[in-house]
Amino acid sequence: MSKPLIAIVGRPNVGKSTLFNKLAGARISIVEDTPGVTRDRVYYECEWRAKTVMLVDTGGIEPYSTDKILSQMRRQAQLAIDSADVIILVTDIQSGVTATDQDVAVMLQKSGKPVVLAVNKCDRLGDVPPDFYEFYNLGLGDPIAVSSVHGHGTGDLLDACYAHIDFNRADEYGEEYVKVAVIGKPNVGKSSLVNRVAGEERSIVSDMAGTTRDAVDTVVENEYGRFVFIDTAGIRRKSRVEEQIERYSVLRAYMAVDRSDVCVIMIDATVGFTEQDSKIAGYAHERGKGCIVAVNKWDAIEKDGKTMQTFRKKLETDFSFMSYAPILFISAMTGQRIDKLFEQIQYVNSQNAMRISTGRLNDMLSVATARVQPPTDKGKRLRIYFCTQAATRPPTFVFFCNNSELFHFSYQRYLENQIRETFGLSGTPIRIVVRERGDKKR
Repeated sequence: MSKPLIAIVGRPNVGKSTLFNKLAGARISIVEDTPGVTRDRVYYECEWRAKTVMLVDTGGIEPYSTDKILSQMRRQAQLAIDSADVIILVTDIQSGVTATDQDVAVMLQKSGKPVVLAVNKCDRLGDVPPDFYEFYNLGLGDPIAVSSVHGHGTGDLLDACYAHIDFNRADEYGEEYVKVAVIGKPNVGKSSLVNRVAGEERSIVSDMAGTTRDAVDTVVENEYGRFVFIDTAGIRRKSRVEEQIERYSVLRAYMAVDRSDVCVIMIDATVGFTEQDSKIAGYAHERGKGCIVAVNKWDAIEKDGKTMQTFRKKLETDFSFMSYAPILFISAMTGQRIDKLFEQIQYVNSQNAMRISTGRLNDMLSVATARVQPPTDKGKRLRIYFCTQAATRPPTFVFFCNNSELFHFSYQRYLENQIRETFGLSGTPIRIVVRERGDKKR
């Protein structure tokens, strides 16, 4: 199930980005007193009450401005509003209710989405200023006093947002379906692949980049299992993303990755690996998804006896940061090795969800530490007491030791390789967490 989306909107310079950073717990958006600094949507996860939502920060809305940049920001904000589950309207206690606030409130009421009104810059604790009650005139219910600088009232704000979100809603597809996001640059054949596996033309196919604007779900059931293929718009370099609709498409592509169990990263065999391919793959890797590198248009390559081997070695170097991902050479046009792709998707999905018992992990740990002794520093040796698996998707392992500073990255990589050598875990990233004995951090 995709994470609920909360959009933070309002007129310029009311503190939307500061509030976004406070809720996200990190400095993500640029904060400046000059209106119009945030010109695009910024997205980040927020966890509250053990539940995770996606926050989206937007540029200030000037409903009737003719300025080119402000009008683009207004369109961007509208796109965020259209895709949001809940909207936070941020206002400013110092300037009171303005005509722009009233216009934005009317626009949000027309959207039909739940709206939570936040009155920002209430920096003093205690009773709210008398001007606070003026914001009831916006007709959006009870306003909530917050301080985006100090964090006052942010818990109440999130509680009000959560009241409009059904976290128990069932996924649109059952657990028996493997959700597969088909990602890559524009015009590498993503829609052609989805059409091939579906056996019909579900997506528009064209040589013109940018044909697919939205994420499209295609349910496929065959002898290999049940799948949901999510065809996404191509992800371009940010400098190339000029059209407003295409920026929205990039958001949907990233959200499709978040929804998926397995990501098929498509490469154009006629073009080869590019820097943008690594960024797309890097996002799937960071999200802990099972990954498969599919080299499409293999039928268009002139081959000799070593073409595939040479191409594979180069890709292994290019994708060295995710060496666990299997590489498959396919043709969406002719159907070459599509059956192998289904088999790989099922295998990678099972690896991403694999759980290993603590006993087996510690047997592996004993052998690994005997083979290569833990590092030492100034006479102090790293001692690893035990290891346990804390989570799946991706498999996450916690190592308890005497001194986390001695647990060098190179030794973590060695243990990761030993885990893969012993238990497989092909096609999925692995997370390693180091804890000192007595450390109560989760």
